Amino acid sequence: MSDAPSINRSTERAFGGIGGGLPLLSLPLMLIAAVWCFKLGGPPGVLGGAGLIVLFLLTSCGFYSLQPNEAYVVTLFGTYVGTDRRTGLRWVLPWYGRKKISLRVRNVTSETLKVNDKRGNPIEIAANIVWRVSDTAQALFDVDDYVTFVNIQIETGLRETASHYAYDHDDSGEPTLRADAAHVGDRLEKDLRTRIAVAGVAIDEAHLMHLAYAPEIAGSMLKRQQAEAVLAARRTIVAGAVGMVEHALQQLSERDVVVLDDERRAAMVSNLLVVLCADREAQPVVNTGTLYG
Repeated sequence: MSDAPSINRSTERAFGGIGGGLPLLSLPLMLIAAVWCFKLGGPPGVLGGAGLIVLFLLTSCGFYSLQPNEAYVVTLFGTYVGTDRRTGLRWVLPWYGRKKISLRVRNVTSETLKVNDKRGNPIEIAANIVWRVSDTAQALFDVDDYVTFVNIQIETGLRETASHYAYDHDDSGEPTLRADAAHVGDRLEKDLRTRIAVAGVAIDEAHLMHLAYAPEIAGSMLKRQQAEAVLAARRTIVAGAVGMVEHALQQLSERDVVVLDDERRAAMVSNLLVVLCADREAQPVVNTGTLYG
């Protein structure tokens, strides 16, 4: 079994077109000369005038103009000749083929995709990608349609990147899509640079634009997040209450305010924790007897 042939890699090179000022000035001179030849009459005059008219038309077909951050890729009978990036009015021989390509920065927001995160949860995700053409020869000759190619690779890269991260934190402490968007964007950018290098395209920036649970699990995940928030708040409250009770018992012992045995100390700790950790205000109970009665 033979290996499939690989494509021929193209590389951009400069093309030495000339400025269009001199050819533009020659056009009226050709017309004047053609009119003069026709006035002479006779076969030489007619042939000379007709030749100048043809030369005028051929010269007119060789003009093109370039604005900043634009380029013309020039070919000759299907062979790549070079790329002209110099701005202004330009001119080449009329039988050269020319195709304009933009070098300006492009901003693309991907469609919102439904993918599975690292835990298998369905999520919705979208990204914003800033890219530009860096090699015009690769963009035009190494891929069929570089714009479509980039858009498809953005979707593929986003799906691949999202599958390596969980939506939110777990006990492992690994980066997540929600809390580490900058880290995820850096990985997406590196992945896209590798994927679209064949198209002569450079990635300048990549970051997440939209992130949410899929509608079918959004309600359940919201309840889980609320439960986790309540548990975290409870842990903080309990930790603070234990510290306050410990400090209170220490102060009572140091100042000899009251002497408590282990049973009464446990009852006091229990009452203080109930007061400090309760969701509602505690109702005081007045003891008219003795502490132990």
